[in-house]
Amino acid sequence: MIAGILFGFLPLAVWLYLLLFHHGFWRLRERDTLAVQMPERWPSVVAVVPARNEADVIQRSIGSLVAQDYPGDFHIVLVDDQSDDGTAYLATALNSARLTVLTGAERPQGWTGKLWAMHQGSELASKRAPEFVWFTDADIAHTPENLRHLVARAQDGDKVLVSLMARLSCKTAAEHFLIPAFVFFFDMLFPFGAVNDPKSKVAAAAGGCMLTRRTALDAAGGIAAIRHNIIDDCALGRAMKRQGPIWLGLTDRALSLRPYEHLADIRQMVSRSAYAQLNYSPLLLAGTLLGLFLVYIAPVMTALFAWGVSQLAGWAAWAIMAIMFQPILRFYRQSPLWGLALPLIGAFYAAFTLESAIQYWSGKGGMWKGRAQANAGGGEKA
Repeated sequence: MIAGILFGFLPLAVWLYLLLFHHGFWRLRERDTLAVQMPERWPSVVAVVPARNEADVIQRSIGSLVAQDYPGDFHIVLVDDQSDDGTAYLATALNSARLTVLTGAERPQGWTGKLWAMHQGSELASKRAPEFVWFTDADIAHTPENLRHLVARAQDGDKVLVSLMARLSCKTAAEHFLIPAFVFFFDMLFPFGAVNDPKSKVAAAAGGCMLTRRTALDAAGGIAAIRHNIIDDCALGRAMKRQGPIWLGLTDRALSLRPYEHLADIRQMVSRSAYAQLNYSPLLLAGTLLGLFLVYIAPVMTALFAWGVSQLAGWAAWAIMAIMFQPILRFYRQSPLWGLALPLIGAFYAAFTLESAIQYWSGKGGMWKGRAQANAGGGEKA
């Protein structure tokens, strides 16, 4: 009886709650395709691009910024974070008057690498006194109209941060298996509807594309206020929401240039920050793994091996999660049958989370561009 409730009805109750409540996260209604009025005046913008060893994509990403058809004053600052692959040279070769290439300084103790690059770029950008600072990654390409739409959305309602979840590469078998779920799980953890609700305390952002109002960013303490955070985008989202309304949504106007050809590539992406999301807490880790087992694996076990009403509850929970997975599968143009695989996909993400903790305990936490930025002593490593 107890096992039937635990493995059959508890997961069903969780999925019914997620289906009917939790800001309807799974519907993915927050998209930048929603109409927004273009402003009469176009404010000045400086884009800040942190880059470390991005030679394979830098010309495409910076080229897409140079090609923005923005009517206002727009400049780009590329911060070359001590690359050794010619990243800065390739960017400079674009020969654009819109672009300044800054050679990054040695990273101080207490900073993560990306945030130190962002800080240097924003400091240089501030000398131009722009109204907005646009943080975007070196492996993201933007359609020519993207900045116009970002600014228009920010001006509508005086938002202090507008962030877009870039469309990730989803071409290989590994990407088909894991990438739509990455966005699904992110939206479950930080429902976009709650992020965009000024009355909600939930805050987040997507680091590939974040347009910030400069005065609000300064009031929040700038990038220095979040300098130690591994999950830098969500940390910035929290800091900015204390200054005013923010907005986060899906887009087709920002595209990731970084392919994930193998499972190991996606595993590395997830394990870099998963344990940081749990505040490096063994107790939260244990609770998370147990929760993932009950929510994703238990319904399959009861559906296949239980009997009576417990078995029906297992099938119902499995069916609900498959249905909820459909909108993100459609967004990435994947077969609806992938919905049935969500329990297995959840098990993989649970394994990545455990691996993230093991990396942290072994002194290899927060690995980014060859740097382990967190360790079991609680600090960042050079």
